Amino acid sequence: MLKLEFAVALARHGLQVFPVNGLPEVGKGADLAALIQNAISRSEIELLESDVLVVAQKIVSKAEGAVVDLSTVDPGPEAIGLAETVQKDARLVELILSQSRRIVRSVPGVLITETHHGLVCANAGIDASNSPGPEIVILLPEDPDRSARTLRDTLRKLTGVSVAVVISDTFNRPWRQGSVNVGIGTAGFEPLDDSRGLPDDAGRILRSTLVSAADEIASAAQLVMGESGGIPAAIVRGLRLLESESGSDALIREPERDLFR
Repeated sequence: MLKLEFAVALARHGLQVFPVNGLPEVGKGADLAALIQNAISRSEIELLESDVLVVAQKIVSKAEGAVVDLSTVDPGPEAIGLAETVQKDARLVELILSQSRRIVRSVPGVLITETHHGLVCANAGIDASNSPGPEIVILLPEDPDRSARTLRDTLRKLTGVSVAVVISDTFNRPWRQGSVNVGIGTAGFEPLDDSRGLPDDAGRILRSTLVSAADEIASAAQLVMGESGGIPAAIVRGLRLLESESGSDALIREPERDLFR
């Protein structure tokens, strides 16, 4: 990958996003890298060193076994009380609490928490969509950055190509309607584009310009992945990235600068 002064150069010559079609249903213990590599080969796409592979969190969690049957969950008193407030299944609330550092907001129909990863999101990122059963929910990966690194390393062994990797999930945002895909795990590139100290087009020095390259890449990929349709991975091509072993922690705003904590 080309090393620049900052993380991501604009795709001046255009950007391409390729869906990775033909991935099978993923179960616990699946070799996700091999499944993705096979699907890419069948699609006749040649991986390039400058590519970014975006993979939906759901299939990563399924492969890692981060899946829970609600029938096995016994909610405690705190979960039962909170479930009455937020009008949710007490078993689900018990799981949410187990995956959270703290509750950020709880009102009827809404439970926002800060996960053990430091992510602030609804229901600690736990979701039932695209799960293998009506009582089964899918948790976030235990360590999304580790998941991204593992995918990157295994794909490099399989293909000889070092692609950057983003593990993505769909989040809502303050002030805005509608969800967007964001990067919750990264590997192989600097996820935060820090342009502070660089001049703008008028020569003024930028003082606060920080762009989440990982989130923008994840959102671009979501345009071909969608929320349904069986396309949980995509390749984004056309960016020049600063190679880095930094993870996604850089994307989490410090508590003292976060108005929503």
